[in-house]
Amino acid sequence: MIIPHGAAISLSGCAKTFADGTRALEPLDLSIAAGETLVLLGPSGCGKTTTLRIIAGLEAPDTGGTVAFDGTDVTRLPIEKRHVGMVFQSYALFPNMSVIENVAYGLRVRGVPRAERLRRAAEVLEMMRIGTLSARRIDQLSGGQRQRVALARALAVRPRAILLDEPLTALDAALREHLRAEIDALLRSLAITAIYVTHDQAEALALGDRIVVMRQGAIAQIGTPREVYFRPADAFVAGFVGVTNRLEGQVRDGRFETAAGTLPHPGAASAEAVIAFRPESARLCRRDEAPLRFTVAQVHFLGARQRVVLTAGVSRIVVEAEPQEPIAVGDEVGLILDPSRLVPV
Repeated sequence: MIIPHGAAISLSGCAKTFADGTRALEPLDLSIAAGETLVLLGPSGCGKTTTLRIIAGLEAPDTGGTVAFDGTDVTRLPIEKRHVGMVFQSYALFPNMSVIENVAYGLRVRGVPRAERLRRAAEVLEMMRIGTLSARRIDQLSGGQRQRVALARALAVRPRAILLDEPLTALDAALREHLRAEIDALLRSLAITAIYVTHDQAEALALGDRIVVMRQGAIAQIGTPREVYFRPADAFVAGFVGVTNRLEGQVRDGRFETAAGTLPHPGAASAEAVIAFRPESARLCRRDEAPLRFTVAQVHFLGARQRVVLTAGVSRIVVEAEPQEPIAVGDEVGLILDPSRLVPV
């Protein structure tokens, strides 16, 4: 299958205010490299879908905002003239059409002759490994099959960019993980520019070359998955991308004092201080082997690991342990932190 080269996409000063006065997006500048998979990540209402729709041409930015593909201003072009493919959360498939008719629909809108559009639709269905389903109705498909049909329809038009708006939300956890891996492999094999919207941090970390974390209509941080996870820009990003533990205490004489114990701390004396860390950055040990001491409040066996909730005074933190490690509610344990992996707060 021939796919045009991925487009380099740039947004400049793109804000969005709806007719009722709702400010969905603050002025936003964003550059996406050709062939890059960029993930827009954030909670509901943060502006990520609005950003995607502006890139697609389904929404126009406020006056002064511009969208460019490969340096050409496309701000006023509708979606059908931007050469993009779109996969919606609901899939938006037509129940009165067969699978192959659904996949060929975008080509039909573009005026491609029937024989050619059916040939190209069949080609992309084979690429998605659902060629045997071409004559079926949509209501005869499973959720995973519908997702593949929606993706095939987006690719059939040979887009310069593919835009995916939470395409896996409706699927169960096991299928979601399987299809996430398939989408990742497909996008990388095609070298197509992709913008993927999700509120699921695991999807974002697995799929993105870069992640844009959004909050209240603005960008909180842009970075690679490792940068966003290990070096979050602020407490919001740290808390949204993965589990982050916070220990509150005071700094006195080069020591951080908390209900769980004390640790060396190079900061200046302060009435209040916080240290933060990921669950995997701490290690459980015997109580007398560590400067921090906790009581086990909960143990959740997750198969490949155990998630353990610890308490000390009002402090409550979460750590991970090997699944075979004997840990029970009420145990008194020690905790060792890796100081090089503390999270900025």
